[in-house]
Amino acid sequence: MAGGPGSYVFGAEEKKELMDVIEAGALFRYGTPGVDGFQGKVATFEKEIAARLGHAHVVATSSGTGSLMCCLAALGIGMGDEVIVPGYTFIASISTIAMMNAVPVLAEIDDSLTIDPTKIEALITPRTKAIMPVHMLGNPCKMDQIMEIAKKHNLYVIEDCCQAVGASYKGKCCGTIGDMGAYSLNVFKTITTGDGGFVGTSDPDLYERAFGYHDQGHKPSRTGVEVGNRSIVGVNMRMNELSGAVAVVQGRKLPNILKTLREKKALLKAQLQDLPGVGFRTINDEGECATLLTLLFDTKEKAAAFCAKAGTSVIARSGWHVYNNMEQILDKKTWTDAHPFRQSERTYQKHMLPATDDILERAVNISIGVVDKGLGAGTGININSTVDEINQVAKNIREIVLSL
Repeated sequence: MAGGPGSYVFGAEEKKELMDVIEAGALFRYGTPGVDGFQGKVATFEKEIAARLGHAHVVATSSGTGSLMCCLAALGIGMGDEVIVPGYTFIASISTIAMMNAVPVLAEIDDSLTIDPTKIEALITPRTKAIMPVHMLGNPCKMDQIMEIAKKHNLYVIEDCCQAVGASYKGKCCGTIGDMGAYSLNVFKTITTGDGGFVGTSDPDLYERAFGYHDQGHKPSRTGVEVGNRSIVGVNMRMNELSGAVAVVQGRKLPNILKTLREKKALLKAQLQDLPGVGFRTINDEGECATLLTLLFDTKEKAAAFCAKAGTSVIARSGWHVYNNMEQILDKKTWTDAHPFRQSERTYQKHMLPATDDILERAVNISIGVVDKGLGAGTGININSTVDEINQVAKNIREIVLSL
């Protein structure tokens, strides 16, 4: 079974919430509680996840991609604006910037596999409007340094938390440190509704604009199709009550999911500490999600040899999570001549980020809670693995490394 930890703990609680909605027959996210069966599952999720993560406001959406677009739209990022984003991230981080008629500016990562703050300032131009740090593989970015740079240059910070729901940095939940946070509830994420997402912010104006963008320009929590005073031109990225029902339960399971992942990762990692020629990515805060254990080999040859025996691949080969594999941005012919993405002097070429390339050629993901070949994490354990299973995986990894 492939998927994130939320998929592995899907059970009777989610089914009950779903059946409550199905039996009542009120599937649209809006209605009057208690009238015509409406139960307000989406609104309940928004309220509960906001409190759990520390946001004043949350907007539930139909995807993590939609959440990123809501953030960009709410901040007014558009034609020709530049947004700094790491070259190691899912393509949605980059494509949403381009879809807003803005220009993605690719940045190097460091051995935490998140954006390297020391390389950001050299990328800032008069057109730069925001930084989009991505808490990749559940590992918080170095937010202190990023926020310092943003403040110095008067830039917005959009935290891409799509792979890091529930992660924290220095006691604050990821997504609450910058101006806005975008989250995913996709099947491969920490908690899931199959597909879905949400936006978090503590700024009431940004909340209103994000809500409007996700729902045709409407003000928050509309109960009818009111006319007048809309804040923004929007689209439809609403979550429905079926997804909301699942989201409510998954959100309540989040603390235990994270506790379990951290315990099982610690057990596996402890047995791999002394292996020759291999270490681990840097974890920027113990509040990481612990969805993956990343091995970092001292040479790309050794990493490749390990993967050949383990039946997996280095992260550099993990599809649309690596800029080198994103033909959509490498080939500017996919955009119209008038699009600033194509007109920008910024180029998007393979191997334009040498530090990122070097790290990803030597890095191998071992699943702890996210089982996803698309992340290069098709081998390892899952949230339900027993101690015996974890020990066996550790033994197998040790044997392969020692045989190299």
